[in-house]
Parts: sequence; C-alpha cells; structure tokens
Amino acid sequence: MGKALIKETIHAKGVDIGVYTTDSENEFISFTDIAKYRNEDDPRFVIQNWMRNRNTIEFLAVWEELHNPDFNRVQFEAVKNEAGLNRFVMTPTKWIEQMNVIGIVSKAGRYGGTYAHSDIAMSFATWISPEFQLYIMKDYRRLKMDEDSRLSLNWNSNREISKLNYHIHTDAMKSNLIPPAFT
Repeated sequence: MGKALIKETIHAKGVDIGVYTTDSENEFISFTDIAKYRNEDDPRFVIQNWMRNRNTIEFLAVWEELHNPDFNRVQFEAVKNEAGLNRFVMTPTKWIEQMNVIGIVSKAGRYGGTYAHSDIAMSFATWISPEFQLYIMKDYRRLKMDEDSRLSLNWNSNREISKLNYHIHTDAMKSNLIPPAFT
C-alpha cells in the first residue's frame, strides 16, 4: 500500500468499511472496520482471536503462497505447530513481520488500522458473521459495478475522441499534403 491510494467505502449493516486500492487487483479492505461490527470499542481483539485459529493461519499461508514468492515458509511451519493452542497469540503485526506477507498491512496514525486483501477480508467477515459477510459482498459488488461503469464511460469517451481526431487528421492531410490531382 505504498502507492497512491484511492479510498472508497462499503456500507454493510450500519458499518462503514474502508476500501483502499492501488489497482483493481490489489484492493485492501479495513479489517479494523469489519471487526467493529463485533466490538466497536476495541476491534483489535476480534482480529487477534481470528488469527489464533489454526485454520485461519493455514488459510493465510496458502493465500501468501499463491501471491507472494517471498513468503517465509520456514517460519510459518514453526508458527503452524503452535496455532490453536491456548498459549498461542498472533497479531497482524507479528504475522507481517515474521512471515514477510503482502496480504495484510498495518498502518499507524490518523487513518491507521489493519487492512487485508479483499480475498482475506471476505474470509474474516465470514468468521465474524456469514450474514454480515453477505452484506459486505453485496455492497462490494455495487462498488465494483460503479467502478466498471466509470471505466466503461471513460473508454467510450476516449474512443469517440480518437475517432474525431482521426477525421481531423485525415481531412488536414487531404487538404494540405495531398495534391488535388490525387483522390
């Protein structure tokens, strides 16, 4: 999330959820906002509880293996053996630092929080509440359709401008460069 970000918002069951994107394939949805559905005062505990689960850790590792050639597989094996035990604690920051991940990011500051790739965020939302996740998906699809509509409109206008420019150029060539004897 180091590049210029575009912020959009999903609205699901009264919760506003930030979506940050650098391009259509790398959209990050706010874990912090999703977790507020369960604990508005301290959403980080909801995230930590999700990350304690062995299935969660395995899911995150598979996602990273599919998308991140620099994922620290050796460190993951050590963590995987501990996952699910009562003494096991995992935080997003710890996961990021130990595993060299790209699917989850944490930012400090005014607009800080924990963000995850849309694939991971949907898994987290399902864990929070399947119903809540469906509301998120519905509004996320609306957001994508709006984006596609804007891109389509932009493409069509660029096409029309190119078509006009073609006629201007060909007409200019006919009147200024081509002798009248040629057709």
